[in-house]
Amino acid sequence: MDGHDELARRFEERRGRLRAVAHRMLGSAEEAEDAVQEAWLRLSRTDAGSIDNLAGWLTTVVSRVCLDMLRSRAARREEPYGPRVPEPAGADAPEDEAVLGDSVGLALLVVLERLGPAERVAFVLHDLFGVPFDQVAAVVNRSVPAAKKLASRARHKVRGTPAVPEAELDRHRRVVETFLAAARGGDLGGLLDVLAPDVVRRADPAVLPPGVPAELRGARAVAEGTVALRERSRFAALALVDGDAGIVVAPHGRLLLALPVTVRGGRITAYDVVADPARLRRIELGVLGPPAVSERSRTP
Repeated sequence: MDGHDELARRFEERRGRLRAVAHRMLGSAEEAEDAVQEAWLRLSRTDAGSIDNLAGWLTTVVSRVCLDMLRSRAARREEPYGPRVPEPAGADAPEDEAVLGDSVGLALLVVLERLGPAERVAFVLHDLFGVPFDQVAAVVNRSVPAAKKLASRARHKVRGTPAVPEAELDRHRRVVETFLAAARGGDLGGLLDVLAPDVVRRADPAVLPPGVPAELRGARAVAEGTVALRERSRFAALALVDGDAGIVVAPHGRLLLALPVTVRGGRITAYDVVADPARLRRIELGVLGPPAVSERSRTP
């Protein structure tokens, strides 16, 4: 095996992890693959013998490529292209200075799209992949304290700001989880159990079939209306929506709907289906406590 083949072998050993990093930064499988390929091209033009830590070098390079792509996208106000379903972070062994994060949830992918480029890169590297801040700082071309501030600011945005006490939020989450499970299963009885008798559902007309009223009242009408739209629940996930437990619907990670939910006395008394882009931009979104974010991100 010649030197080029050996270098290619070492790169392929790390491709899966690099793709996972790039995918979380970019939210697009195709763009992530482009970033990884660019890292390979740069490696092939570099004296590999001068690289002490190949895994760390590649992570830095692919992250810088992603940062440039995010900045270019932001300047043009473009959406990422292609499917955006997050891949598992799992199969490849982590390098010594990093710990791979768990699978990134749909809600997190949606919230990451709201971060600035440098914030997103700093958060993904440190909070999801355990990259130390001196390396993060080199990627974003900031001092270590500035890199920490970027990650902290991103972390705050990802977590969101609950508008209710923690115990109440947990209770609301369980109710919304039950609702979403029943919606996915088309379980009319399960929906009736979790909906208040006088529940109100309001929806943006654009998301409804012709002839369906924007407002439904009463548990039976709302449950039947929810079952009629069950196909979209395949792309739904729990999220912090305007400070309380709610739902986002995001096919391939692209935010389509947000559902602020009101819970009283252990039942849903109202929920909205927001589809209008201007209204979606005004809604505050956060990740509703996944362990991969809440535990790791406590580390400064």
